[in-house]
Amino acid sequence: MDTPKGKEILFHNEEVDFKLPNAELLKDWIQAVAKNEGKATGDLNIVLCSDAYLHSLNIEFLGHDTLTDIITFPFGEDELEGDIFISLDRIRENAQIYKVDLLTELHRVIIHGVLHLCGYTDNSKEEQLVMRQKEDDSLALLNQTNKQDN
Repeated sequence: MDTPKGKEILFHNEEVDFKLPNAELLKDWIQAVAKNEGKATGDLNIVLCSDAYLHSLNIEFLGHDTLTDIITFPFGEDELEGDIFISLDRIRENAQIYKVDLLTELHRVIIHGVLHLCGYTDNSKEEQLVMRQKEDDSLALLNQTNKQDN
């Protein structure tokens, strides 16, 4: 699956050294989820970073002096377009807490950001339930795609 001409999904590191073992598969997965949500894929930057880096963004742009696992900055409404910043420190800790492997937790948080860019919010309990179901559905799609590639 290709992004529209001139549009890219890119993975970056800030203050961390981490190589995604499945970046191309993740790009295809993100595009499939966007398509399922009726969104064309625009430019998307997914930035893996440290707690300190994400904390500084949280203070500067959102006025929140707390640690978080993800911050999403949308660029537009018509396309899936924006910046997703993810703290690998939070992902590692959450993976231990929830007893899942690092990549499973990272995939869940990546798609959480993608779903925010698709217009989903998680401010209420009801919205959180919808978001969690969408995450689970999207992870099932990734697992299905991954099995087909192996």
